Amino acid sequence: MSADPHPSSTEIAYASAGELLDRLEEGSLTSVQLVGTLLERIAAIDAPTSAIALRAIAAIAGDALAVAAERDAERAQGVLRGPLHGIPVIIKDNIEALGLPGAAGSTALRDRESRDAPLVQSLRASGAIVMASANLSEWANMRSPHSTSGWSATGGLVGNPWRLDRSAGGSSSGSGAAVAAGFTPLAVGTETDGSIICPASLNGVVGLKPTVGVVSAQFVVPISASQDTPGPMARTVADVARLFSVLSGQPLQNNQDKELRFVAASNWRTGHVATDEAFERLLLHMRSAGELVIDREIASPGEQEGADELTVLVAELGDDLTSYLAARPGAGVKSLDDVIAYEDANAEIEQPHFGHEFFTMAVAAGGRATSDYQEARARNLTWAIDTCLTPALSDAEVLLAPAYGPAWKSDLTISGHATAISSGSTMPAAVAGWPIASVPIDLVDGLPVGVTILGRPHDEWTILAAARRIEAVVSATVQLPRAPFHAPQRG
Repeated sequence: MSADPHPSSTEIAYASAGELLDRLEEGSLTSVQLVGTLLERIAAIDAPTSAIALRAIAAIAGDALAVAAERDAERAQGVLRGPLHGIPVIIKDNIEALGLPGAAGSTALRDRESRDAPLVQSLRASGAIVMASANLSEWANMRSPHSTSGWSATGGLVGNPWRLDRSAGGSSSGSGAAVAAGFTPLAVGTETDGSIICPASLNGVVGLKPTVGVVSAQFVVPISASQDTPGPMARTVADVARLFSVLSGQPLQNNQDKELRFVAASNWRTGHVATDEAFERLLLHMRSAGELVIDREIASPGEQEGADELTVLVAELGDDLTSYLAARPGAGVKSLDDVIAYEDANAEIEQPHFGHEFFTMAVAAGGRATSDYQEARARNLTWAIDTCLTPALSDAEVLLAPAYGPAWKSDLTISGHATAISSGSTMPAAVAGWPIASVPIDLVDGLPVGVTILGRPHDEWTILAAARRIEAVVSATVQLPRAPFHAPQRG
C-alpha cells in the first residue's frame, strides 16, 4: 500500500464518528479543526486538478466552517443539539439541502433552488454539519442501460480510492468513495436497487438500505416511490447505527445479546471465484465463533422478475420524477419530457458517453395506471416476498450472501456495470422494500468485497446487530486495512 496522499490529515480522516465525538468532548479537537482538516484533504485529493482527482464530491457547503464554529460555541456553553453535535456529514447530490445543488448530477438541475429535505433537517437538529454533497451516477443510474456507474455531467467520473481506474459503484458512488477516502466519517446515500450496497461493497465501507419509508425520501430526486430510500454509510457498523438512529428518528440500539440465526444462501454467488471463496471463509469463521449458520437454497430472480422490476421502475419514474420536478421551486425543467428535451439540446454535455433510453421508455410507459404496471408489480411482490424472502427467513433472523465481486474497471466507452459479478441479493430486498446491509469481509487482489445481510421489514436493528458480529469476526480473522489508496494499477 502506498502512503496516504495527504498524510497531515490521515489521523483525523480515518477516525470514527465515535472517536471524533470523544475528542470533541474532551477538548482535544474542535469542529472547526475537524471540518477544516477534511476540507483541506478534499481539496488535495478530490479536485480534478489534484494528483488523485477522485471526483467524489459534488459541492462544498459554503457555510460548513461557520456552522462548525457555531457548534464549537454551543459546546463551550454546554449546549449540545443532539448525538452528532459537531460531526460532519456528506449527503448524496440527489438530496436537497440549502446551500447545496441537489442536482442529481444533471446540469438541468445545477442552478435550481434547493430546500432542506426532512432527512437534512434531522441531521441539522442532531448537531451534524452538512459539509458537502457527493457525486453520483447521474439521475441515480436510472437513465440508460449503457451508463457508466459513477459518472455525472456535473461531476465527472468518481474513482475508487482502492484503485483509481476501478468503479466506485453506483449510484451512491461518491458517498462510498468519500467515506473510504477519509473525507467524512458519515455519508448518506440512496438506493432503489443496489445503490447503497454496491458502492459500500466496492469501496470497502458499511452501508445500510433501510425499509422503504423508514427514512423520509421527501425532497430527494426520485425514481420509484415503492423502492427508493435514503440510508447511512460509514466505515464502521457502530457509525452506521449512529447515523441511522438520527435519520430514522429511532433510539440507538445495540442488540448484541440478541439471539441470532443466520441463513446463508447456498446458491446466491457472484460467480467470481475468489469473492465466493471469501464468503465461504466468512461462514467458516462465523461457525468457529459459535454463530448458528444454516445453509439454504433460496429462490433466485429470473428473466421474468428482472423484466417486471424494470417495468415497475420505468412506470414509477415517469410519474414520480415528473411530479417532483413540477413541485420543485425555481425555473427550469418541470417534467420528464422537459428533461429529455434539455438533454437532447445539450447532448455534448449530458450525453457524451450514453443516452437516456430509460427516460424515453418512462414517458411512453403510461405510469401506474396501466395494467402492465399493475400486473408486473403484483408478480414482482409475490416473487420477492412469498417465493423468496419469507421461506428464506422462516426460522432465522437474517439472510447472508456475497455482495459483489471486486470493483471492475470503469469504462465510459462500453459502459461500466458488472452485474455478472453480483449475487443478485439486492433485488428481492429492493422489490419488497425490505432492509439490507453490506459489510466488508476481505480484499481480493487488493480490492474490497462485502457480504449482504438481509432482514425483515422494520428490523434494521437486528440487521445491524448481525453486522456487528460479522465485523468482529472479520476483524479477528482478516484484519482489513483501515485506509485504501493503493497505487493505481492499470492494464
